[in-house]
Formats: sequence, structure tokens, C-alpha cells
Amino acid sequence: MVKIRLARGGAKKKPFYSIVATDSRKRRDSGYIERIGYFNPVARGQEVRLTIEEDRLDYWTSKGAQISDRVKQLVKEFKDPSIREKRVAAQDARASAVTAKLAAQAKAKADEEAKAEAEAKATEEAATAAEAESPAEESVEEEKAAE
Repeated sequence: MVKIRLARGGAKKKPFYSIVATDSRKRRDSGYIERIGYFNPVARGQEVRLTIEEDRLDYWTSKGAQISDRVKQLVKEFKDPSIREKRVAAQDARASAVTAKLAAQAKAKADEEAKAEAEAKATEEAATAAEAESPAEESVEEEKAAE
């Protein structure tokens, strides 16, 4: 049976996938019948991220070729590029929400530490004031005793 799937290429940590029509019994990166397109997940700037020859895809599917799940997603994205933009926008929104949450936690922690420090300072000042009042009371009592 013929399958349309991804064949990995590229360097370590820099994947590049060819979209190929191949015999399902063959290994992922071994010989294929036809290269239908490519997918570059790490494309930057002006580099093309995804290309598919739709007429060849239609030809192979009409001959009974099965399409892998990931290639189905890529075909859908190729036909409607706004899908990727929506996904990227959702990822950015999640990332900004996480950043805001971390910032709020850090602020709450800093406020809590400042409050604890202020309480400790107030306690220390109260203890110092109490020590200052004690000798004054003793001297008043001494003066009364002397009279």
C-alpha cells in the first residue's frame, strides 16, 4: 500500500521533512516513489516553511494512497494559512499569560517579604521603646523612695 508521509532530513536539531509517496513497508527515510513537497519547521525570515504539489497529492490519493495524520494537518494548513497564524497567536497569548502570572507571583512574594520586614522592624522599635521607658520608670520610683 502507498502512504503519503514525512521523511526526515536535515542536520541534528535542525529537521527538514520531505513529503513523500512511499511503500508503507519501507523505512521512514528510505527510498520513496515520489517527493510531493517539503516542510521546514525551523524556517526563519524569508525561508518557505511549507510547499505541497496539490495535483500530485490528488493523483496519489485517487490511486488509494493513505495520508498520515501529520501530513493531513500540513495539507489543511497549506490550503488555509490562517490556521498557522491562529495557532501562533494562541501560543503567544498563552506565553504572555504565563509571564504575567509569574510576574504577579514575584510581586506578591516581594510584598510579603516587605510586610514581614516591616513587622520585624516595628517589633524591634517597640522593644527598643520599652527598654527606654523602663529605666525612666525606675528613676521615678527611686526619686519617690528617696523622698
